Amino acid sequence: MHVLVCGAGLIGVSTAYYLAGHGHEVTVVDRRVGPGEETSFANGGQISPSHADPWASPAALVRIVGWIGKPHAPLLYRFRREPALWEWTARFLANCTGARFQRNSERMLRVALYSLETLRELRAATGIDYDQRESGILHIFRSQEAFDAARRQAERVTALGCPRLAVGRDECVAIEPALADAAETLAGGFHCPDDETGDAHKFTLALADRCRDLGVRFYFDTSVSMLSRRGNRVVDVRTTDGPFRADAYVLALGSYSPLIAETADIRLPVYPAKGYSVSLPLRDAAKAPVSGLIDDERKHVYSRLGETLRVAGMAELGGFDTYIDAARAGYIRDSATALFPDATDPAAAEFWAGLRP
Repeated sequence: MHVLVCGAGLIGVSTAYYLAGHGHEVTVVDRRVGPGEETSFANGGQISPSHADPWASPAALVRIVGWIGKPHAPLLYRFRREPALWEWTARFLANCTGARFQRNSERMLRVALYSLETLRELRAATGIDYDQRESGILHIFRSQEAFDAARRQAERVTALGCPRLAVGRDECVAIEPALADAAETLAGGFHCPDDETGDAHKFTLALADRCRDLGVRFYFDTSVSMLSRRGNRVVDVRTTDGPFRADAYVLALGSYSPLIAETADIRLPVYPAKGYSVSLPLRDAAKAPVSGLIDDERKHVYSRLGETLRVAGMAELGGFDTYIDAARAGYIRDSATALFPDATDPAAAEFWAGLRP
């Protein structure tokens, strides 16, 4: 069977790899000049089933209201006259109940654990190196109140098969010695030994090479414009390089998937959330973290990727804008510098913003 995959990010390339491995003819098209140039390019770099909690929760409503008007708020909601935003918002609010939060937590965790297992199998089969680290992830808390409030969910996640183990301030520093300078600011944390970190872009590039070895054809600099539908079947995909026809189609365009699906009267409940990352070259590797870290209250994640510290965070709901707000991106950089003084070179920071579906 011939399968056309629209999108050459981590999901599109992974899908192509598995399809080709099962003997299918596979073609991949993408508007960028190479694999992994959108959401997969410079994200937080964490494989973290322990962090698979849904955004929608009763507590989220309280936090979001408290963040209104704060320039460094983890979630920034930009009001727009846009039906897709309001439709997404209505679905979000409908899921902010205790019962739905628990149901969605279990479903998301099940998928996340399966994904982690599959990644490990793929890594063993291919030998791909992407600066991966299997040293776990440590969630840190500055506030005792926030730390105590997170215990119940941690116990639920642990009971579902994903260890999220409560540790005190001293244990946090023992797990991650680079936190020594910030020890007095910590209330405690949760250690998740099964979590991993790695460079998503590097992974996608390496897996695309494996795909080529399996006969997958890539067409880059090729924008998808619409799906041609006849009845309940897609008959071709229109692109800037003309129509592509196949026996089956995979839409892996991340945040842009709803725009293309809509051309075939298919509605997807997906909306883009802009996030920021800062890549900081190491100045003193001995003072940089080895484990992955998540600052739960600020919603920042830290990943050691080779000789770089990747720090990511923030979410903005406001359309397909990828403009880098210097103040918000700078806040992430400054938070990292405060947490790990002398570990990195903030003057050489590289900023990025991308859309998460």
